[in-house]
Amino acid sequence: MTKDFDYEKLGFKCGLEIHQRLSTKHKLFCKCLANYFNDIQIKRIERRQRAVAGELGKIDKATSFESKKNRVFNYQIFEKSSCLVDIDEEPPHIPNIEALRSSLSICTSFNCEIPDEIQVMRKGVVDGSDPSAFQRTMLVGYDGKIVVENKDIPISTIFLEEESSGIVKNTEEYVEYSLDRLGIPLIEIDTDPVIKTPQEAKRVSMEIGLLLRLTNTAQRGIGSIRQDVNISIKNGSRVEIKGFQELDSMDQIIDSEIERQLNLISVISELKERNAKVETAINITDIFKHTKATLIENQLKQNGVVIGAKLSGFRGIIGKNLTNDLRLGTELSDYAKSSGIKGIIHSDEDMDKYGITKKELEEINKKLELGENDAFVIIAEKKDKAVYGMELALERARMAMVGVPSETRGADSKKLNTRFLRPMSGKSRMYPETDILPIEKYQVLKEFKPEKIDVEKIKNTLKDEIKNPQLAEQMLWSKDLQLYRKIINFVDISPTIVSSILLEKTKELRRAGVDVEKINEDTYLEIFKEYANGSIVKTAIGEIMSLVPKSPDDVHNIIKQRSLSRIKGKDLEKLVKSFNIDDKTKLLKEIMSKYRMNIEGDELNYLINKKGS
Repeated sequence: MTKDFDYEKLGFKCGLEIHQRLSTKHKLFCKCLANYFNDIQIKRIERRQRAVAGELGKIDKATSFESKKNRVFNYQIFEKSSCLVDIDEEPPHIPNIEALRSSLSICTSFNCEIPDEIQVMRKGVVDGSDPSAFQRTMLVGYDGKIVVENKDIPISTIFLEEESSGIVKNTEEYVEYSLDRLGIPLIEIDTDPVIKTPQEAKRVSMEIGLLLRLTNTAQRGIGSIRQDVNISIKNGSRVEIKGFQELDSMDQIIDSEIERQLNLISVISELKERNAKVETAINITDIFKHTKATLIENQLKQNGVVIGAKLSGFRGIIGKNLTNDLRLGTELSDYAKSSGIKGIIHSDEDMDKYGITKKELEEINKKLELGENDAFVIIAEKKDKAVYGMELALERARMAMVGVPSETRGADSKKLNTRFLRPMSGKSRMYPETDILPIEKYQVLKEFKPEKIDVEKIKNTLKDEIKNPQLAEQMLWSKDLQLYRKIINFVDISPTIVSSILLEKTKELRRAGVDVEKINEDTYLEIFKEYANGSIVKTAIGEIMSLVPKSPDDVHNIIKQRSLSRIKGKDLEKLVKSFNIDDKTKLLKEIMSKYRMNIEGDELNYLINKKGS
């Protein structure tokens, strides 16, 4: 449920970044396969990142923040879907012409200008998702627009760039990445910050996603499209929210972020009234020599320390709810966790849940010299980690006294809130790629003319094909629209049947726990071909789909092993005659109860009526 905010009064501004993988055979800067996710891992490399000054002599804040974590980055290398280009041991090849042409088709549909010269750039990446610590990107379109509910939404830029690596495992000490995804062509579409409500943001995202699918250049499947949202309000700060993969909760999460910022703004006033101050952290390990508090005891057994800091005037504010299950204490903890620690303990929490005794609490108060309105934070960890974690937590506490920090945050679709990821990156993180010459527009457009998408024409075509207005509308907005089009183009089959299977049967199977996302396009084509040539009946399609995700066999073998072949013609006549039942209704029921997966009802009805006549 969304909040009842006056967005205009709040000065709400919002812009979108839509990232969509393109459906190409090869990656953007090499000949590795771009859609080969069952590859064989052949090697694994390890790297670390170090923050260095850029061309302007400054170190980016986000880069510095990530570098201090001192985490190891591991990369899985695969046989057919990764190469030396991916690990920055070989210069990039010339850009993929298929991806370039697809990107210019998208630019045309978004009414964009196309630059006369396309310059490949390097964009700094701070999270380790690229072994080179930069991503290659190029501006392919600018000054475009999309019309949403009779309003022009300016498309400021469209970039063609490399997809990042996929995360396999993320721990405090290391991150494991898979390089099969790295370098797949990706389109980034950026809107101007003209979106006035969270609901409008959701609608614009849907319309951009629809237009991308209609170009027939987009890759399908979970993770192939994601949305980032940049928002700000009056007296707040610009925050980038990353990781929207499903749009259902987008408006609610944006509302939650607005509420968080509003409450942080009110916290500033409270802290000023109390003359709040963040004190220096000190070592308080001696208080816990005989502690039974499990978290602290475990750290002390591993030669850890306990450090604590006084937050003057913060009492009752650290535990204050900012939005859905998110408090100022959570914000302090999220910053501290960036150092690799488990988290912090603060005085607005229930000490009993940690096992901290009343006597230990009294000693903490005494050692930190806490007054009536004062609070504390403590960290138990190895010394270096504890010191750095406390430094980050106290830095966030200082921010709470002056303003809402500008951050990159992650969307949490379960709790409907956002969580801190890292400080906002600086503006100067792009510089020219020295290994690739600029590309002239005419080289890409030679013998190729992009066509603008006519959405209304596609809507009407779907209605004519599917014969069911409701299914046609659902198919228009479905992520499986390209798959539907591919099936009816290559298989002689009713579009109504294809759409009902892709929209309704998949939903039914998903609710039953079947991982239908594992069914690839080739498998769908094979299933529908088997149906079109009369090898199986319609009922068997769902049964085969339910078996594919957990079966290594191909469709033909599943049909054979599960006895799903269609019984028809003379074989069906023999079967009908073998049942010594005169009552037509009873005969139909008896046969279908045993052979529902093998017989088409219309044909059986015809033969039963023929037998009785």
